[in-house]
Amino acid sequence: AWGAYHIRALNPNANIVVAPSDHLILKEDEFLAAIEKGLDFVSRSEKLLTLGIKPNRPETGYGYIQIDEPAGENFYKVKTFTEKPELELAKVFVESGEFYWNSGLFMWNVNTIIKASEDLLPELASKLAPGRDIYTTDGEKAFIEENFPACPNVSIDIGIMEKANNVYVSLGDFGWSDLGTWGSLYDLSERDPEGNVTLKCHSLIYNSKDNMVVLPKGKLAVIDGLEGFLIAESDNVLLICRKDEEHAIRKYVNDAQMQLGDDFI
Repeated sequence: AWGAYHIRALNPNANIVVAPSDHLILKEDEFLAAIEKGLDFVSRSEKLLTLGIKPNRPETGYGYIQIDEPAGENFYKVKTFTEKPELELAKVFVESGEFYWNSGLFMWNVNTIIKASEDLLPELASKLAPGRDIYTTDGEKAFIEENFPACPNVSIDIGIMEKANNVYVSLGDFGWSDLGTWGSLYDLSERDPEGNVTLKCHSLIYNSKDNMVVLPKGKLAVIDGLEGFLIAESDNVLLICRKDEEHAIRKYVNDAQMQLGDDFI
């Protein structure tokens, strides 16, 4: 919201692309074409647009978008958002053909997103809208330091995208991956002939296949007789679990916090 107010002060009719910094795009030409079409779409209508990705597995670490009626070539109205479903529900989503991964890539006109934030997050707007004549001036820093800490802590997905009735999705195929999940990282990493991935550390692997080993630099992992496992170490935690049960990591985190406090989170 702050970014939108600032941008509007620079260009009162700007069209905006919101792109997370930790995502990978393999097909850049297709991605640029999707962005150009999306910007044209939002420049001609008061719609909030997200890019959807056809799922190739029941991933539990991504959000999902259910599509509704078409709204032009490769554009659809969004019916529902579902954030990080459990595995069985993710399987149903993938099999239905109606659900796509939410890439977190958004496009909108600056006035459309500001109107949505003022309608759906009035508490937020009450803190930031009064700075309309201050943004891009020398007084912006002081204004933000005073007002931003009092803004509600809510994500764009929950605060606006899941509530607004003018959200649409453009379906894309541009080699997208969110590197925030182990599954996506495994898919993109170099593997040995047996499908094992080793990152950061050294490894000696025997009679094993389709494993992922991630230990701190300088450490050696010796693996024998494992198939389809994730072995990862970070700070004071060692995680060993089946790679296809990554969704259970949330349970491990909750259990560790409840039983041992925050020392291992």
